[in-house]
Parts: sequence; structure tokens; C-alpha cells
Amino acid sequence: MYPFDKSRTDLAEEFKANPYGRHSPQLQYLLNLMRRPTDSPFHVLIVVIPGQRWRLATIIPGAVRPPQSMEFEFTRPEAAEWHVFRERWAQLAGEDCPIT
Repeated sequence: MYPFDKSRTDLAEEFKANPYGRHSPQLQYLLNLMRRPTDSPFHVLIVVIPGQRWRLATIIPGAVRPPQSMEFEFTRPEAAEWHVFRERWAQLAGEDCPIT
């Protein structure tokens, strides 16, 4: 497992405030850890209504079947990014992200 300091909640706050664009080197390192390729399913957004609604789905690397849609639907892509960030945080930290 890669090093991850779960006490760095400032990085979660930084991402929540600005999920797109330039990030601090520490946040970029964390995002690289979260986004590193694995054999595990990964998240994608499916457009339900262009510019209005998105649904979270998962894809299994190398699979030929379509994404498996999840029940999570969003009206802003930033909200979906934050949801996935929190899931990845929990996976790395072994506990929920304390920033809501």
C-alpha cells in the first residue's frame, strides 16, 4: 500500500473547494494514489440528460460489458467528483472521509 496520511483533511477540503484545475503538490499526489490503475472496478459518469443529470457507474478494467449503473444521480458533475473522492478516501484510509 502507498503512504497516505489520513489526518490531512485539508487536502479533502482543497479538493471539495476546487475539484478541477491546478492542485497543490500534496493533493495531486493523493489524487494520483486514488486514480492509479488497478484491476478493481473504477467510476465513470454517464450522461442522463446532457448538461443536467449524471449517473455514477462502474467499469471493470478489460471487461467487454457496459458500465454497471449505480443508484447515485447528480445534477452537478462537481457533486459526483466529490462523492467519488470520498469513496476513494475511505478505501485508502480504511475509514470515512471526515469532511462532508
